[in-house]
Amino acid sequence: MAELPSGHVVAIDSNREHNSAPGPMEFMLAALGSCTATDVVLVLAKKRQRLDELEIVIQGERAKEPPTVWVKLEILYRMRGVIADEAAKRAIQLSLDKYCGAAATLRKTAELSFRYEILPPKT
Repeated sequence: MAELPSGHVVAIDSNREHNSAPGPMEFMLAALGSCTATDVVLVLAKKRQRLDELEIVIQGERAKEPPTVWVKLEILYRMRGVIADEAAKRAIQLSLDKYCGAAATLRKTAELSFRYEILPPKT
C-alpha cells in the first residue's frame, strides 16, 4: 500500500505472480494517460470541439537490462464526438509537448509517439 501526498491510499503489487494490484510501472502508464487525457479534454473544450468520449490506450516497451525503464511508448487517443482533425492533433501535441508533466518525465527515457482516431458521435 502507498499513501500519497493527497492522503489517498492505493494498493501496489510489484510481484507479478501475485498480481493483486497494479505494479509501479503500470502506475506510470496510468499517470501518463490521465495527465494527457485531462489536457486534451481541456484544450478541446477551449477550441469548442464536442468531445463525447475519450479513451487512452498506451502500449510500451521496456529496457531489456536493469533498470527496466520505459524506452518506447505509443499512445492511442480514441475520441468520439464532433472534432476537427486539426484540433484533435493540436490538443494532443500541446499536451505531450507543453502541459503534461508525466509525458515530460517519461520522455527522459522513452520515445513517445501517438496516433488518434475520431469516431462519430453516438446517435
